[in-house]
Amino acid sequence: MLCSIYKSLKKEGTYLYIPKKDDFSQVPDALMEMFGKPTFVMVIKMDGRKLAQVNIDKVRESLETDGFFLQLPPPPVNELELYKERKAQQNTQDEE
Repeated sequence: MLCSIYKSLKKEGTYLYIPKKDDFSQVPDALMEMFGKPTFVMVIKMDGRKLAQVNIDKVRESLETDGFFLQLPPPPVNELELYKERKAQQNTQDEE
């Protein structure tokens, strides 16, 4: 199975996967409006492959059932909360 991947210029880190290059007929109009003009990234062969950010089985299932897959960026890391957690762990270890 081949898959075409496009990135959004409006939403950084957002990618749209579709089964056929330049065929956005299965993608809802509201999603296309939010996504903006798609910029072609690449065509990949889905068989026997892993993807860095998403589960390939979820992508394949969504392509077969919905005709597209939308990859959103991961949520931002809250550096302050990470710092507080590390500090609390250090304090706990120091008390032992």
